[in-house]
Amino acid sequence: MKSVYHFKFEDLQVYHKAMDFAEIVDGLTKQFPKKELYALSSQFRRASDSIALNIAEGYPGSDAQFVKHLNHAIYSANECVSASTKAYRRKYISMDQNEENRRQLSEITKMLSSLRKTVLARK
Repeated sequence: MKSVYHFKFEDLQVYHKAMDFAEIVDGLTKQFPKKELYALSSQFRRASDSIALNIAEGYPGSDAQFVKHLNHAIYSANECVSASTKAYRRKYISMDQNEENRRQLSEITKMLSSLRKTVLARK
C-alpha cells in the first residue's frame, strides 16, 4: 500500500534497500537465543534500522548535513557486517545467511558512497 503522503527521500532506491534489509535482520534476530535479547539481537536490529533512519534524517538538510548522515548510515552498515559475523560465529545464522547479509550490505554501502559522492560534487 502506498501512502498518499510522500516524502522526497522515499524516492531513493538505497532507502528502500536499507528498509528491506532491516526487516530481514528483524526476522533473523527473532530466532537468536533469549540471552541475546538485550545484547547482539538488539544491537543488530538498531544498527540495521539506523541505515534508513539516517538517510531520512539527513535528507531535508544542507548538503553537508546530508553527507554527515550518509556517513552515519555507512557506519551503521559496517556495524551490521560485524553483527552478522558475530551471529554466524555464534551459530545463530548459517554461512549462507551471513553471506547474503554481507552481499546486501556491500550493495547498500556502495550505493550510499555513490550518493555521498554525488552530493559532494554539487558544491
